[in-house]
Amino acid sequence: MYEAIAGYGLGGSSIALFARVGGGIYTKAADVGADLAGKVEEGLDEDDPRNPATIADNVGDNVGDIAGMGADLFGSFAESTCAALVVASTSPEIILETSAIFYPLLISASGILVCIVTSVYATNVMKVDEPAKIEKTLKWQLLISTIVLTPVLYCLSIFALPETFTFNRNGEIEVENWHAFLCCASGLWSGMIIGAVTEYYTSHSYTPVREVAESCRTGAATNIIYGLALGYLSAIIPTLCLAFTIYLAFTLADMYGIAIAALGMLSNLAIGLAIDGYGPIADNAGGMVEMVHLKKSIRDKTDALDAAGNTTAAIGKGFAIGSAALVSLALFGAFITRAGLSYVDILAPLQFAGLLVGAMMPYAFSALTMKSVGKAANEMVIEVRRQFMEMKKNSLF
Repeated sequence: MYEAIAGYGLGGSSIALFARVGGGIYTKAADVGADLAGKVEEGLDEDDPRNPATIADNVGDNVGDIAGMGADLFGSFAESTCAALVVASTSPEIILETSAIFYPLLISASGILVCIVTSVYATNVMKVDEPAKIEKTLKWQLLISTIVLTPVLYCLSIFALPETFTFNRNGEIEVENWHAFLCCASGLWSGMIIGAVTEYYTSHSYTPVREVAESCRTGAATNIIYGLALGYLSAIIPTLCLAFTIYLAFTLADMYGIAIAALGMLSNLAIGLAIDGYGPIADNAGGMVEMVHLKKSIRDKTDALDAAGNTTAAIGKGFAIGSAALVSLALFGAFITRAGLSYVDILAPLQFAGLLVGAMMPYAFSALTMKSVGKAANEMVIEVRRQFMEMKKNSLF
């Protein structure tokens, strides 16, 4: 049964790869094509209905930013749950209690319920009647869900798990149920901090973005340099949070703690996805306003929603990256647990060579996907130019 569960998690990840990468290539190619051929060459507005790439851009927001992100985080969710179940199967105390076996699933279920309550609070209590409140309301949902989930996870850990349980991976490791809570809570609050730091470095309300905007006064070169520098700086605190979470979880509950920490970070995933999807939805609404020639005041409102949504969408990206780091470690833990290994020596020649190759893979993968975006965008620009020529020939432009 646990081999089947592991296969389910890997299957979810495989499908997420195609949805995330394929959707991302499509949406970026459409966006670049629409901007280069329409805005730069023809001087059209952002979502002018005469630009044939406008519809492709709007569809791309759904394919890449909604479906792609959802599939990506579903893959992380499935993998972390499966990893926790596989590692838990090696504990004699856990497999004797049904509630303990289903503890990872109970974390997910309770997270969904808390997120529903939080969304109701945000839509019915925190009324948005001015642009300044949009971003604040979206951020408060993440904070409220984190605060409410903390005692819920404590109760789950105390009542669902045995008071003490053991693992025999590297000698007998005794874990108490409140240790599992600390692992889960550390992942939950690390996710919250990662989201807050991401929002700080991407919101126009704070210094980093304003400094990047100020650097634009001296040209594109200084803007690129300054923006890259701030991007690298923004990774420091999230990395420290992940390091602390990994150390605490592994110390308290070994590889089971790592998997539970990953589930804790993803427990309020529903709110994270809602916040992430807000930007593309508002962007598409603004595009439809432009295409049907509604009043400028309506477009101003959708632009305000889009600006806030683009900022908060970065929070979802932070969650995806942070959870992926924990999930990969949890899957590794599930593998060595089922394989009966006590440790893996990374200083051995084969393992160290594999480590270097693995570190290289993200760069190779990124290069291939960026090249794919360039090819698709080039074809998009050529097609849009062709349609512009036809429209001008027929006096339709």
